[in-house]
Amino acid sequence: MNKVAVIGGSRFAALKNLSLTHSTSVKTPYGEPSAPLSYGILGDQEVVYLPRRGSAEPMDPHEVNYRANIWALRDAGVQTVIATAAVATLTNDFLPGDVIIPDQLIDYTYGRENTFLGEDASIAHISFAYPYSELLRQIAIKKAKEVGYQVITKATYGIAQGPRLETIAEAVKLAQDGCHLVGMTGMPEAALARELGLDYVCIALVVRKAAGLEHDEEKDAARLTARENWVENLVEAIITGA
Repeated sequence: MNKVAVIGGSRFAALKNLSLTHSTSVKTPYGEPSAPLSYGILGDQEVVYLPRRGSAEPMDPHEVNYRANIWALRDAGVQTVIATAAVATLTNDFLPGDVIIPDQLIDYTYGRENTFLGEDASIAHISFAYPYSELLRQIAIKKAKEVGYQVITKATYGIAQGPRLETIAEAVKLAQDGCHLVGMTGMPEAALARELGLDYVCIALVVRKAAGLEHDEEKDAARLTARENWVENLVEAIITGA
């Protein structure tokens, strides 16, 4: 596998088995990324780690400089991007603690700097019918089976603007639109990666049920706690075993 980047979400602090070598603060034509890039080795694979919302005081999802993040990773020589995300389920078919490898998305964000097109003459209109790398998705699915994790492999991720959570009516509408999950960070990240020719996959962890769904707080919390390390373990398996 080419040099791999891991973009950490709000429930993903770091890779525990990553041997860090150095960190570098960088600047891009679009400003600074959310944090310095952390370089390390996992197995025999070179990895670049970037916390999406920053390493100090977390920024809100709509404040993230997605263009700088993706540009910095491309400039670091990254070809493969594994992005993690914390999401809510819009259906009772999914539960807190479920790990999901979505295959589709719907973008509800607005006002975010969402393209390199027009500012970089080398960027062309992209095909985005399938927003995630199918090759990476299949690698992730295969590795999940090998480590004994049951993961959900078909789901549509709805990306809301935030920073507030959804109303009940909004959750109903999202579900009617065909979304199974709602989060705030999946776009424009995925599209920007595609514009720069990077292979991109999302590994999502369900951390709550969306507004309006019945839930058992104690039971949901226990299930989430029991599975919270699944995403980290799966990401490490993808990197070391692909």
